[in-house]
Amino acid sequence: MQQSDAPPPRQRDRRAPRLFVSQSLATGETPVETVTLEKQQSHYLSHVLRLGVGARVLLFNGMDGEWSARIVEAARGAVTLAPDDQTRPQVLGPDLHYLFAPLKHARLDYMVQKAVEMGVSRLAPVITERTEARRVNLDRMHANAVEAAEQCELLSIPDIATEERLAPALERLEPGRTLIFCDEDAPSANPLTALSGLPPGQPLAVLIGPEGGFSDAERALIGRRPHVTRISLGPRILRADTAAVAALAVIQATLGDWGARSP
Repeated sequence: MQQSDAPPPRQRDRRAPRLFVSQSLATGETPVETVTLEKQQSHYLSHVLRLGVGARVLLFNGMDGEWSARIVEAARGAVTLAPDDQTRPQVLGPDLHYLFAPLKHARLDYMVQKAVEMGVSRLAPVITERTEARRVNLDRMHANAVEAAEQCELLSIPDIATEERLAPALERLEPGRTLIFCDEDAPSANPLTALSGLPPGQPLAVLIGPEGGFSDAERALIGRRPHVTRISLGPRILRADTAAVAALAVIQATLGDWGARSP
């Protein structure tokens, strides 16, 4: 691999607030001159944290890595920052899609936050025959994903798909992507055994159903898809939000990036 002559990144200040922004932060290795925050973020820095000109903030946008920036203007409800040093380069996370039956309110918030912390690259709400919550607030999901990424020092947030029925959601998956189906009737009670035959680093999708489980027709539909691995999550029936954490932890530990250090 070709080495870069660029200077080493600035030492990160873990006490500095981190914000996800939609604007570009750099062109190549050159930072943009300024970034003006949206109203809510400006209010947070100025009135909640009471930061003024010269204060340091960490910015990331999912494309340009993480940058240290200083506040250069805070007036009329808008905060403007000037990025100057890249503290971490952008790295690719796991190619891990998470398909789930939506939950209600606070439990969905929790599940989204934990899935983001676990490193999923795409959140896909799936409507099944026994799904109770049929409407999904995508803006709220996005806000929860951003909050989790900011607090947990992630460099990007996952794509968030519009909710759709199970059949088209399965068809949308690439043929070569392995689907890990969390199934209480899986032939092996040990999920580590079930996952041991899969090569690490491949594109994955995880499917967790509603509290009432999948219907027989839905189970047959899932079983007809190629590259399906069924795993059990132990001897107890887990609530859907708990199952998300358990499944993603097992998958990241065996097939994901838990064994690798990010630069």
